[in-house]
Amino acid sequence: MEQKLNSIREETLDSIKSSSKLDELEEIRVRVLGRKGLLTQILRTLGELSPEQRTTVGKLSNEIKKTIEDALDFKINELETSSFGEIVLSEWIDVTLDPELSIRERKAGYIHPIAKTQYEIEKILTSMGFQILDGPEPETEYYNFEALNIPKFHPARDMQDTFWTEDNNLLRTHTSAIQIRGMEKMTPPFRIMAPGRVFRYEATDASHEHTFYQVEGMMVDKDISVAHLIYVMEEVLSGVFKRDVKVRLRPAYYPFVEPGFDLDFNCQICGGKGCRVCKHSGWIEFLGCGLVHPNVLRAGGIDPDIWSGFAFGMGLNRLIMMQAEINDIRHFMSGDIRFVQQF
Repeated sequence: MEQKLNSIREETLDSIKSSSKLDELEEIRVRVLGRKGLLTQILRTLGELSPEQRTTVGKLSNEIKKTIEDALDFKINELETSSFGEIVLSEWIDVTLDPELSIRERKAGYIHPIAKTQYEIEKILTSMGFQILDGPEPETEYYNFEALNIPKFHPARDMQDTFWTEDNNLLRTHTSAIQIRGMEKMTPPFRIMAPGRVFRYEATDASHEHTFYQVEGMMVDKDISVAHLIYVMEEVLSGVFKRDVKVRLRPAYYPFVEPGFDLDFNCQICGGKGCRVCKHSGWIEFLGCGLVHPNVLRAGGIDPDIWSGFAFGMGLNRLIMMQAEINDIRHFMSGDIRFVQQF
């Protein structure tokens, strides 16, 4: 028995000495001193020995246990000290550095042009009483199409190439879906805007992207007319371009508004005289808008015999492209820091 105890001590001390990780030391402790450890098992058999042997083996066992515990504590302290030293060397901070020098060398981040323009439009519209709403990017067919007066058989669905999911939902093709969700929760009169990311399943090129950003706006009240729509659009564009902007409406078809329009604004590059940017027409095509269709109001739980409204939707990417004369929409999603630095 004494020979076995001495053997356990020597093997354990050798293992402790050669260990280089704290996890290994814990494994040694459990293997030798744990509830089912080698030394613990021997101590449990002391009752089977004669009184003379019990005294000798018990004393030796306790001495060995103390020796192993001391060796473990020493090795653990050694490894922890060494580990702390490595951290100090690899993650040290020179507190004597000139803070001014440190600041000059630090590169600041940049607000993305889409976020910057979105914030500007939000500030303009909220100052006019509009409330900002949000909605899910994965959307149901009902909110994205049917509630917006676009049933399954409607040809307008072919105009919006859609990403469909395996559970028969989709990635929203426009932020108009947030209009319905807003109308379900709010009581007229109200003014809402909904900025967000939208998706179209189409090939990308200089003027088309599968992911882009829109801002949707809606006002519901009594006796809303096209004049209200024109006023709001002029205020938004004048706020964005920091100068007076004229707009015009051209008849257009959108299933969720009646009547529907395409809204143009006078070219800010040439002042309406005609240039390459506006294709020498003096006008820039901008967004779709109109008076909210009665079917859309009904889908939102609003009585169209009492309430009316207007709605518009603008593409942030294209607005910025016109502002900064950007010739490729793919720059916005490229992740190229040089593009963002220009703003």
